[in-house]
Amino acid sequence: MANSKQARKRARQAEARRVHNASQRSMVRTYVKRVIKAINSGDHTKAMDEFKAAQPIIDRIADKDVFSKKRAARLKHRLNKRIKALAA
Repeated sequence: MANSKQARKRARQAEARRVHNASQRSMVRTYVKRVIKAINSGDHTKAMDEFKAAQPIIDRIADKDVFSKKRAARLKHRLNKRIKALAA
């Protein structure tokens, strides 16, 4: 346990940030699952709509360093590749 007043405050802030970031990560996973579900159903237009909805969310979370920009780019690329394969 933190001993100084400053360390106690930093511990409180870290915990609040951890809870918030976990919520944000969960939201991104939900959007990704929606895209994957649309891809698995074989509906290209629905998959594109879901992907367009997920893209700004993924970018926003990466901008806030909840996860890295490279991870966001990799995730978007993989989803987009699967959608393109669906169209072909």
